[in-house]
Amino acid sequence: MFRRILCATDGSKRSAHAVKTAAALAHGSGALLTLVHVTPDYRTPYYPDGVMSDWPSEKDYKRDCKAAAEKVFEKDSSLALKEGVQVETQHLFGDSPADEILAAARKAKADLIVMASHGRKGFEAL
Repeated sequence: MFRRILCATDGSKRSAHAVKTAAALAHGSGALLTLVHVTPDYRTPYYPDGVMSDWPSEKDYKRDCKAAAEKVFEKDSSLALKEGVQVETQHLFGDSPADEILAAARKAKADLIVMASHGRKGFEAL
């Protein structure tokens, strides 16, 4: 049925449910499961004259984001491994998570993308 399944994850409870669902689908079809976590690109803030702020360097930002992504992958990979599926991970940087997820799915030749809802309801969802 499926050979490659991509699951977008951000470490939330909703995301963990998506990982469990993707892992069950991967287990049932013998598919490879790819977990993808997208972090916003580094931005240097603009401050008017006279305003001072301690802002991390790009190197520090990327190091800290990588560490945060590894924590997400560690937790979510263990959920998938309980299902007995092969897991690979991708940490990506980009300002549009949707674009990065779609590009990763194309590159991996994924048959299916699994992801959670953002959880907003009503007016917030607009």
